[in-house]
Amino acid sequence: MSVKPLILDVRHLTTSFQRDSEKTYAVNDVSFSIKAGETIGIVGESGSGKSVTALSILRLIQNPQGKIEAGEILFRDSFFNVNDLLKLSEKDIRKYRGREIAMIFQEPMTSLNPVFKCGTQVSEVLRLHFGLSFREAKKRTIDLFEEVRLPRAQEMYKYFPHQISGGQKQRVMIAMAIACNPKLLIADEPTTALDVTVQKTILDLLKDLRERHEMSILFITHDLGLITGFADKILVMHNGAVVEYGETQKVFDAPKHPYTQGLMNCRPVPGLRVRQLPTVEDFLNGNITELESKRESPEEQTLRQKLIYSKRPILSISHLKTYFPSSFSFFGRPVSYVKAVDDVSFDVYQGETLGIVGESGCGKTTLGRSILMLISSSSGNIIFDGVSLREMKNKGRRRFTKDLQIIFQDPYSSLNPRIKAGMAITEPMRVHEIGKNDIIRKEKALELLNKVGLRDHHFDCYPHEFSGGQRQRICIARALALSPKLIICDESVSALDISVQAQVLNLLNQLKNEFGFTYIFISHNLSVVNFMSDRVIVMKSGKIEEIGYSDRVFSSPESSYTKKLIEAIPH
Repeated sequence: MSVKPLILDVRHLTTSFQRDSEKTYAVNDVSFSIKAGETIGIVGESGSGKSVTALSILRLIQNPQGKIEAGEILFRDSFFNVNDLLKLSEKDIRKYRGREIAMIFQEPMTSLNPVFKCGTQVSEVLRLHFGLSFREAKKRTIDLFEEVRLPRAQEMYKYFPHQISGGQKQRVMIAMAIACNPKLLIADEPTTALDVTVQKTILDLLKDLRERHEMSILFITHDLGLITGFADKILVMHNGAVVEYGETQKVFDAPKHPYTQGLMNCRPVPGLRVRQLPTVEDFLNGNITELESKRESPEEQTLRQKLIYSKRPILSISHLKTYFPSSFSFFGRPVSYVKAVDDVSFDVYQGETLGIVGESGCGKTTLGRSILMLISSSSGNIIFDGVSLREMKNKGRRRFTKDLQIIFQDPYSSLNPRIKAGMAITEPMRVHEIGKNDIIRKEKALELLNKVGLRDHHFDCYPHEFSGGQRQRICIARALALSPKLIICDESVSALDISVQAQVLNLLNQLKNEFGFTYIFISHNLSVVNFMSDRVIVMKSGKIEEIGYSDRVFSSPESSYTKKLIEAIPH
């Protein structure tokens, strides 16, 4: 058996960032190597140094305060030359970027230029590195689109990024990355925010491309479960340093570092509804006693279900339809529609958590926004607390808006960057005339900040001063400020790290038990929905595919579509 040569050998890499008089080591003495055809997974939370390591390899640290202080990055190119990438001139390193080492960035929405067609952006890479003509580059681009399994490759060449789905955008990025047949492909969180089935197909595609092109892959993710069976070795990073490094199966069978143990155990497990999810901090601090206890016995569950479902529903959805025009006649009249929500009916009961799952485009977010009247529905009825919202005038609906709140997916865009956290919480109270004066409102805001795990001094901080998890806690506090009866959580943890996600999910359950909230929990993550929900609705193409108690749906799904979703969950 021949020994595969090393493609990349990173030795004692150190990258720092200077801010005022404070220096932060984002990557601190990191060493690892990748052989030809091998896949290395780098795992860790936001701020652990994963992405900075990848950007350092390509020398893309452009921040004036950023600096690669020490180390060697030895790379073996297509001509069998071994060079230290840190010692190359700017002109020479450009020859490696894209051609020898390619990168798939985390967010395909922002990685593609919105004003150029998808095909043009991939063709540009081929023309730049290989000097192909326009016709040759176009033909090669269409071949690449077919290779990454994009449907209707000829048409995709002419589409702009906004005309295709998130999964399709990511395939365009992969096509661009493999266009020059690179020796090393760096994939930085390529499946974040994609639903489980698209996530699985992207991983299968990368496996296939790795074998077909004999390339090495450096795969960056915050989800340890994602790279089971995909990566040959795992590199676990925490605070810029490597805390564990070894063969994938050995690390999974016997993780040595508490941080690795925390990452492995803080994600919800399908079919196991524990009382509280463990967090990374629990493992680092040794506080892991009784965290794996089941939430309730079968008898307790039956009793609670009888208590909840014997009452009148707080929300009743009847034959709801939300259609969007997709094409128009010469006179501007719509002639065809996208049926985002198509004849949906269900009830939500006081004190329950109803989960809504499905792939991207199934209509779950449109359904949530239709309930809140943020989107005008085409027909049907929405009865909340005994009142039909669709039949009410706009002025009449306003008094119900405080009882119906939403926590959005992206905590970064949900908060106004010019408004301090305290103002974001007190503003809705002022609009709905809750509290006699600003002093009383501030007292309640401080109480809510403490309730969601933040401190009093955070009241006067701006959104950019918080982490993603902290921003989502502010959004939760803002939703609680009006003491709502029903809260819709729309992908409210999908943008968060696994351990931060565990903290937020535990917080939502704690608040539900304390205040008796009712949740509609929308997510593409089936494990999270199983952990949170009493009942689950599975949606497909705007319709309800299956509905039932959470444990029943996940243990014995009736629909083949539900089975496919469950089978795609990374374990």
